Amino acid sequence: MVRAVDEERNGLETEHTGVRIAHVEHSPVRQVWRRVLIAAIVLVVVVLIVYLDRDGYADSRGDEISLLDATYYATVTLSTTGYGDITPVTPGARLINILLITPLRIMFLIVLIGTTLEALTARSREEFRIRRWRSRVRQHVIVCGYGTKGRSAIRSLQASGTPLEKIVVVDPEPRAIDEANAMGLTGIVGDAGRTEVLRRAAVERARSVIVAANRDDASVLITLTVRQLNPSVPITTSVREEENANLLRQSGADTVITTSATSGRLLGLSTDAPRVVAVVEDLVTGGQGLDLHQRTVTADEVGLGPRQLRDIVLSVTRGGRTLRFDDSLIGTLQPEDVLVVVKAHEPGKPMRPPTQ
Repeated sequence: MVRAVDEERNGLETEHTGVRIAHVEHSPVRQVWRRVLIAAIVLVVVVLIVYLDRDGYADSRGDEISLLDATYYATVTLSTTGYGDITPVTPGARLINILLITPLRIMFLIVLIGTTLEALTARSREEFRIRRWRSRVRQHVIVCGYGTKGRSAIRSLQASGTPLEKIVVVDPEPRAIDEANAMGLTGIVGDAGRTEVLRRAAVERARSVIVAANRDDASVLITLTVRQLNPSVPITTSVREEENANLLRQSGADTVITTSATSGRLLGLSTDAPRVVAVVEDLVTGGQGLDLHQRTVTADEVGLGPRQLRDIVLSVTRGGRTLRFDDSLIGTLQPEDVLVVVKAHEPGKPMRPPTQ
């Protein structure tokens, strides 16, 4: 990570800088012990082969080959030391050395230097994973900020059916990205307000962008940068102060959520209508109880009124204008109307992400 930071400071950034792909990484101690175990098994196998065929071997002193001699011969043979004091003399013993012991010697050497080889190739393997990810990633959701709001947004995305491999987290804190990787998410270490960082996240091919920064000025900068790189991607951003909401919309945000004002309204409402707050909390918490869905009108629903549908219709969007369910302008539903409905969550069945 220190190297990545130094590269950013020196202007030597690459498309791989700061990109971290989630994958299972075994601990170094476990890897070493696994190799030691494999090496011990290979050594025991060679010892047994030599000892069972001990009549085919000759000691330089003419003594009979003992189990200790077989272990000694196996050790110096596998390590390629080969002092020559014990040698195979019969054709059978030499054939066994060629067909069995030589391949085992090669396996033994590979196991011994495996740790070094893995250390040398770790960077190459990581770059290969990043290149493969970059070539495949598209129609994904970028979450800028992995704080409380960002984590909640990701849980809602999961509940709505968005797989983890379709979510990319951007955050300047390495610890936050480590936490995201532990969840199975791909992370980018860097400031989401920078063009290079968003390009590493493949913002040009993203399905949507969620801006969950902790500061309003950071949200504005991120929104402006995203809109510059991808003029058509839907941007949802949070803002702490309600007076900054219009600034975010002017910056290119499609949806602006005022966190402080919304929380304040719920706090005030909870005094006289606590059950209303409970229902609202249920609606915005995907994957349990009641869920909010956005979908288009089906063919068999065309010509019906909103109240005639099985689902509870909250709003109808037609021609870019959103109408409440009781608006007389709705009349009957028309093809390509977009509905926001409430329906009970079906256990074991994730919500489908809305089509763009």
